[in-house]
Amino acid sequence: MNRRSFIQLVGGGVVLAATSATSGCSTRLPDVAVTPWKGPVNESDPRKWILSYAILAPNAHNLQSWLVDLRTSDEITLYCDSSRLLPETDPFGRQSMISQGTFLELLVIAAKERGLAAEITLFPNGEFNLMQASSQPTARIRLQKAADIKADPLFSQIVRRRTNRDAYLPLAVPPGAMAAIAESVAGFDTRVGFIDSNTPDLCDQHRRIALDAFRIELVTPRTMMESLRVVRVGPAEIAEYRDGISVNKLMPRVMAAIGLFDRTKVPAADDMAITTQLADFQTSLNSTNAFFWLSTTNNTRATQVNAGRAYVRAQLAAAAVGLSMHPLSQALQEYPEQAGEYRKFHDLVGASARAETVQMWARLGYGTAIEPSPRRGLAAHIRSV
Repeated sequence: MNRRSFIQLVGGGVVLAATSATSGCSTRLPDVAVTPWKGPVNESDPRKWILSYAILAPNAHNLQSWLVDLRTSDEITLYCDSSRLLPETDPFGRQSMISQGTFLELLVIAAKERGLAAEITLFPNGEFNLMQASSQPTARIRLQKAADIKADPLFSQIVRRRTNRDAYLPLAVPPGAMAAIAESVAGFDTRVGFIDSNTPDLCDQHRRIALDAFRIELVTPRTMMESLRVVRVGPAEIAEYRDGISVNKLMPRVMAAIGLFDRTKVPAADDMAITTQLADFQTSLNSTNAFFWLSTTNNTRATQVNAGRAYVRAQLAAAAVGLSMHPLSQALQEYPEQAGEYRKFHDLVGASARAETVQMWARLGYGTAIEPSPRRGLAAHIRSV
């Protein structure tokens, strides 16, 4: 829909009529979609108690591509749901493996809270083709009682962690906060990078690459469609699916109700749906005074999983000091249209010179309170066969 049609629509009063057809005006997410963030209630199986926290992990497109097999006592076998991959924006499955890692690290942290050590064996049957992900395990986890196990102080941040995509407050990120984030990932073979407002030119370069990469994703038809397919508009859809990209603001709900939010075709590059997203994203970038990234010396499947483990620890550590973190994934994606931005960013942070792969890149700052993302609940992740 172009801007002129939108103005005519408003002028004709159709929006006002359609508003009454939407399910109320509240932009709060439906309770069923966020109930998992309250933690397990009366759960006697320690594995399910632990997994109730693991499913709160950050993950690509919020598709929650985790399947677990609990048929062996004291064990959890983790699979990646091959029906919930992103073949266009994540053609090699790197981000999907990172999402497996974020899940595993929350599992480890939650296990410690129950006095259990989680012994993880990655890819016990060997690395696999992504289309085999649902049949070949990512990891086998054995839980054992450990008298000397120490609780992880990051556990309390699991239910408080948020991915905040909004504009941040105009406050500098203190060096102590960045040091705490770096310390949280010290046990992983990753290189941590930060820049802040003391290097304004570098911050501007980060912003430009992030914006250009986001624009590429929006105007590349197949990558835009991959996102549109998992957009959930309004309380009814959000409650039904409890995954994907939630859109609950009034105007998109009204447009969907009257058939003007078409998710079956790609908007034109100058369409309001594109230009508004770009403007909002630029506002968020312009409010950002610090950036964070994680890189690795190789790019094996195990390294990708462990990068996910490191990333979620970094985000929990950021939450512990009052900071928000928002991944900037587009310039790290490996499809052809992003090759230029991929190279620019790797050059900018010195990863190219070190022959490293940047696994995660994020905005860092002080955000206002937001709701958590929807979750499908533990039962949706447990395999019965």
